[in-house]
Amino acid sequence: MRLNGGVSSPATQEPSPFLTFGRNEWAALADSTPLPLTESDIDRLRGLGDPIDLAEVDRVYRPLSRLLDLYSSAIGSLHSASTEFLGETTRRTPFIIGIAGSVAVGKSTTARLLKTLLSRWPRSPRVELITTDGFLLPNDELARRGIMDRKGFPESYDRRALRRFIATIKSGADQATAPVYSHLTYDIVPGETQVVQRPDILIVEGLNVLQPAAPRDATALAVSDYFDMSIYVDAAATDVKKWYIDRFLAFRSGAFANPDSYFHAYSQLTDAQAIARASQIWDSINLPNLVQNIRPTRSRATIILRKGSDHRIERVMLRKL
Repeated sequence: MRLNGGVSSPATQEPSPFLTFGRNEWAALADSTPLPLTESDIDRLRGLGDPIDLAEVDRVYRPLSRLLDLYSSAIGSLHSASTEFLGETTRRTPFIIGIAGSVAVGKSTTARLLKTLLSRWPRSPRVELITTDGFLLPNDELARRGIMDRKGFPESYDRRALRRFIATIKSGADQATAPVYSHLTYDIVPGETQVVQRPDILIVEGLNVLQPAAPRDATALAVSDYFDMSIYVDAAATDVKKWYIDRFLAFRSGAFANPDSYFHAYSQLTDAQAIARASQIWDSINLPNLVQNIRPTRSRATIILRKGSDHRIERVMLRKL
C-alpha cells in the first residue's frame, strides 16, 4: 500500500513531504522498464556482505534508475527552455546524484548499481562515480589534529576541496580531478588522482554528503547544494551493526589477509576476538557518527531507501514535487 503522508489525520500521522511505496508497489513500476543487467553484472557490482541479487535489482533498482533517468531528462528539457528564453548558448551541466548512509549499509553497492544502470540508458551514456573517501584528510594530518579515531566524521574530510571539486563539475568545466583513497593502506594515495571529464551524470557517494554547511560557514554552499537528486540508504542501527560485524569477519580472510593491509593484524583474530573488536569499533566510532551526523541528514534526501534485516529494500520514500 502506498502511504501518502500529505493526506493524513492529525491524530494518526503528521503530514509528510514524502510519498511512501511498499516493496511490491514499487516493484510494479518495473513492468515498463527494461533490465539491462545480467547475473554476472550483479556479481561484479555486489559489495562484500551485501546479498543483492538479480531479483532485487529487478524489483528495486530498475524502476529507481528509470525515475532518475526521467528526472535527468526533465532537467535537460528545463535547460533547453531556459537557455532559449535567455538567449544563451551554454551547455547543460552534469546531473549530480548524492548517495548517503551509514558505514556497511550498502550505499557503495547502490552507487555502483546505479552507475551501471544509468550508463545504459540512451540519454546518459557517460556516468561517473566519485566516493568522498578520496577527500579524507591524510592519516598524518588526522594524527596531527588528534582525530584519527574520528575518521569518517565530518571534520576528518577536506570539505573545502570536496566542495570545490563538485562546484567545478557543476560549473560545466571540461574536467575536474579528485584524490584517490586506498582501502588497503587506509590512506590517501600520494600523487594519484581520478579525472572526471564532463559526465552526463555524476554520482557522489559518501557518509556525510547530505550535510548542510558548517555553522561557522553558514553562508557558504554545502556539497549537497550542488545535487540535483539525493538518495539516503537507511536501515535500523542494530541491523547495520550486524552487517558491519559480518563484513569485518569476512575481511579477515580477504582484505585483512594482505600483508600490505593497514588492518593485517586483524587477520589473526579468532571469531570471538574479531566480533569483540568489530563491536567496539562500531559502538565507539561508527554508531556515534551515524547518530550525530549521518542519520540527521536523512530528511534532506529526495529518495530514502529503507532496508529490512535481510538487506532488501522494504519501502521507498520519494519526496513530493
